[in-house]
Amino acid sequence: AAMVQKYQSPVRVYKHPFELIMAAYERRFPTCPLIPMFVASDTVNEYRSEDGAIHVIERRCKLDIDAPRLLKKIAGVDYVYFVQKNSLNRRERTLHIEAYNETFSNRVIINEHCSYTVHPDNEDWTCFEQSASLDIKSFFGFESTVEKIAMKQYTSNIKKGKEIIEYYLKQLEEEGITFVPRWTPPVACKSESSTSHPRRPVSPAINIPESATKEGLSNKEILNTSSSPTEPTAGTPDDKLDADYIKRYLGDLTPMQESCLIRLRQWLQETHKGKIPKDEHILRFLRARDFNIDKAREILCQSLTWRKQHQVDYILDTWNPPQVLQDYYAGGWHHHDKDGRPLYVLRLGQMDTKGLVRALGEEALLRYVLSINEEGLRRCEENTKVFGRPISSWTCLVDLEGLNMRHLWRPGVKALLRIIEVVEANYPETLGRLLILRAPRVFPVLWTLVSPFIDDNTRKKFLIYAGNDYQGPGGLLDYIDKEIIPDFLGGECMCEVPEGGLVPKSLYRTAEELENEDIKLWTETIYQSASVFKGAPHEVLIQIVDASSVITWDFDVCKGDIVFNIFHSKRAPQPPKKDSLGAHSITSPGGNNVQLIDKVWQLGRDYSMVESPLICKEGESVQGSHVTRWPGFYILQWKFHSMPACATTNLPRVDDVLASLQVSSHKCKVMYYTEVIGSEDFRGSMTSLESSHSGFSQLSAATTSSSQSHSSSMISR
Repeated sequence: AAMVQKYQSPVRVYKHPFELIMAAYERRFPTCPLIPMFVASDTVNEYRSEDGAIHVIERRCKLDIDAPRLLKKIAGVDYVYFVQKNSLNRRERTLHIEAYNETFSNRVIINEHCSYTVHPDNEDWTCFEQSASLDIKSFFGFESTVEKIAMKQYTSNIKKGKEIIEYYLKQLEEEGITFVPRWTPPVACKSESSTSHPRRPVSPAINIPESATKEGLSNKEILNTSSSPTEPTAGTPDDKLDADYIKRYLGDLTPMQESCLIRLRQWLQETHKGKIPKDEHILRFLRARDFNIDKAREILCQSLTWRKQHQVDYILDTWNPPQVLQDYYAGGWHHHDKDGRPLYVLRLGQMDTKGLVRALGEEALLRYVLSINEEGLRRCEENTKVFGRPISSWTCLVDLEGLNMRHLWRPGVKALLRIIEVVEANYPETLGRLLILRAPRVFPVLWTLVSPFIDDNTRKKFLIYAGNDYQGPGGLLDYIDKEIIPDFLGGECMCEVPEGGLVPKSLYRTAEELENEDIKLWTETIYQSASVFKGAPHEVLIQIVDASSVITWDFDVCKGDIVFNIFHSKRAPQPPKKDSLGAHSITSPGGNNVQLIDKVWQLGRDYSMVESPLICKEGESVQGSHVTRWPGFYILQWKFHSMPACATTNLPRVDDVLASLQVSSHKCKVMYYTEVIGSEDFRGSMTSLESSHSGFSQLSAATTSSSQSHSSSMISR
């Protein structure tokens, strides 16, 4: 299948008058030492108008293409011939160049159009533009090789074009030629020409010694461009990108990258009558797809639709984040990094993600993150102006001090993943660098859950430091100036970012309220509910094949107090008989209740306890994990917690008596979720979980861990 390759250049501006540029251009012929492959050129046709204003010249150019000898042999040629037709109009001050290949014209079609024109805002400057297309119909089975060679030769010639003009301008200057007069109509036919061509007055020619003008040569032909003669320019050159602007605001792009940007932008101008994204944003989508124009166009269009649907353009002006976010979202902008990129600081470890999701719902949280990204785009633009060079991305510093199992609360992680997905899709290539500081032992678990959702390009920009490593060599000081290192990281700079902290439960919305907003955080797909009765615990079986897996759990005690246990057994417990009448298996509207541990089993002989029991009070939320040491069967158990009698008198306390009078107190309710993560998902960071309890003990009010196993549970009240 033939592929048509297209190229469109930006506008290149020469700060010299058209006539001088023509004199320089003319010196390229018949051969040019700067273009070794340009072996020869012969004039095949020439036309001059009587008044000397129009000069058309057609040349046959002989090129020695740098191609593998084998290919030349197969093709049976040593040289490739092109026809170049230059049309110079001295009155209009334009030169149009058309070129096409004569060799292999039935197999390969190459068309090039260039133009030199007067700059619309300064008549002493000259603009150059060029466009080309390459269509390889067939080439002895070497189509893709020929395409690569052609593209390589072409892009290297584009770069040379400017050098050549500058080289000859310098040569002219050395010969004392710095001015070439404009064309004026011959005196004889002055009256006719002025009536037949009413033009804006030409500034009078300054008297210059004849010898210096080199009339004949100076204006014969050149390349200069603004629009092809056939189609009128679509709008002023304000719509066009010029090469200097690209370098200053967008960065160093290769000719083909510039071409992709210009073509995608042109397409947007034609098809999206509404708001067209800024050039730097179009460029981000191209970069995200390695400058594949079709793929970039697809993701950009999806993003434009999404922006419209969610009114993202107006988010900064019209949306006020709820107070809870302003108080408890521990993130904010903080100066800039050493490269001039805006710096965003996020104290994730101090942030109660679970509380925020419960208090706000996912939608408000997403909106807030979007407003941060919109602000980031604005700051990049601002910094580009301030620092005098293109800055298109920001740096994010994430402090994980304080991160714990609460951050692994599944709906919270799911919300995070959805937010990451939206940001990846709509703000590609905006993250210049991500510095992750003080990563605790639980971090690998979070990383395992999150990293598959992050684009490979983005992931390369992550730098992760454990403990105080960030203070050492290769640490923070390599990326951020000493003066602005925030106080909480041991720096001298007061950082305005909120401290975070636990969101008070009184601010939580009920499951019903959240449900009404279509945020089903309590959907049965994630959480299962279970009832626990006195004498009838609820048990869940997990079979482990790979010895070092990680069992994770996450549960809320909705009603009553319970004791949570985890046991290991080498043999499978008998599945509960559904039809039995005993308290073996009770299914109630309030959720299921299953016993697996056989009444005749003895602890220590048939099964063993691998974690010390954890007492959980009503309203608590518990997350934890256990690294399994042996294959076999693990049983998670939620058991009714009966109050011990008062230790001193052995008499029941008044509270206990009252409690036992309420029949309902014999039933507890739990919402739980469990998952097993295979060790291979930890990418070799299993050891960092080994002693995780030590890391947690200082972080949480109530943490239990048993010394013989590697586990931790964390309770958030």
